[in-house]
Amino acid sequence: MPSNAKVVSPRLRTLALIAMLAAAVLYWRLSAPRFDLDRLDLPAGFDIDVYADGLGDPRALAVGDEGTVFAGTLAAGEVIALPDRDRDGRADTVLVIARGLFMPHGVAFHNGALYVAELRRVIRFDGIEQRLDNPPDPVVVFDGLPNETHHGARPLRIGPDGALYVGVGAPCNLCMPSDSLFGTIVRIATRDSAPSLTIHARGVRNSEGFDWQPETGTMWFTDNGRDWMGNDQPPDELNRLPAAGVHFGFPYCHGRSVADPEFGSKRPCADLQPPALELPAHHAPLGMRFYTGSMFPSRYRGRVFIALHGSWNRSPPAGYRVVSVPIEGDSAGPAEVFVEGWLRGRRSWGRPVDVEVAKDGALLVSDDEAGVIYRISARRASTSP
Repeated sequence: MPSNAKVVSPRLRTLALIAMLAAAVLYWRLSAPRFDLDRLDLPAGFDIDVYADGLGDPRALAVGDEGTVFAGTLAAGEVIALPDRDRDGRADTVLVIARGLFMPHGVAFHNGALYVAELRRVIRFDGIEQRLDNPPDPVVVFDGLPNETHHGARPLRIGPDGALYVGVGAPCNLCMPSDSLFGTIVRIATRDSAPSLTIHARGVRNSEGFDWQPETGTMWFTDNGRDWMGNDQPPDELNRLPAAGVHFGFPYCHGRSVADPEFGSKRPCADLQPPALELPAHHAPLGMRFYTGSMFPSRYRGRVFIALHGSWNRSPPAGYRVVSVPIEGDSAGPAEVFVEGWLRGRRSWGRPVDVEVAKDGALLVSDDEAGVIYRISARRASTSP
């Protein structure tokens, strides 16, 4: 390094990133056209409405036992609660559960408590639905996740076993991470006196959504492919985890058979776990859920719904929609467009981030560009095909 080079501390880099995120959100708010539900296309028999708006950058979603919708944010550093006490399909108010958190993206609800994933730690708010107006101080559940902010939005779910599952993205577009926790989904067991962390899935570039197949308890998850290999390569992914610790390819292999130009010679694709379904490049699949409600027609039950956040450097842009994927045993696909219209020409006015099934079976979709959470409902009887 030249003697006159300036070393930028990790803290300054982090503060700069947060400032950039905040500026981006402000730009979106000022430049993007007002959301217009009439521009969104859905299958016949479905309606889309606004559950809550004016939310800044709502990201991951969770639903409490009493139906309260919780959302994490990144730029705002807040976790919000959106109760619908009169059950009219729209939030009555917006309540801030916590402020001043560091990149609080992932949220999960379990046994009356709200869990929140920040960059480095997971915290818990006990008895939260009875204390929405006076939230308790958080309990630190785990502290020790990597501190790198690149791909630092941590998705969080509670597994069927009661453990915490957190996505830890690679700290780069493409690299061989020095810390073995990067590029993984980790499992954090909390029932013992001291939480213990193990790697549940490896070779995962950046997953921001996972769920468990209701019939089998098998984990499925999305993963975002690398950039700068062209408009149509490599594919994004929907993955099925056959056993804990399996390696899904990053940085050696992308999709089923795309060897990485830099690292592909070090490990062949045939030795790594292929995706259950390849998704189009740069569509950016983030949140996903198996549909477990009874409102939608029967053909949607058991499907995976995926929020495609949309490309940032593809020309022309692509993604910006919600898709559903039929699942038959271990097989998936092909994906079907469920909602689209957030992208008009080369300009977007909304970017889906997460999906969640509400207590009444409606599908909730967060949008961090329009600052909205949508509610999608079915008009047809639940027994219709």
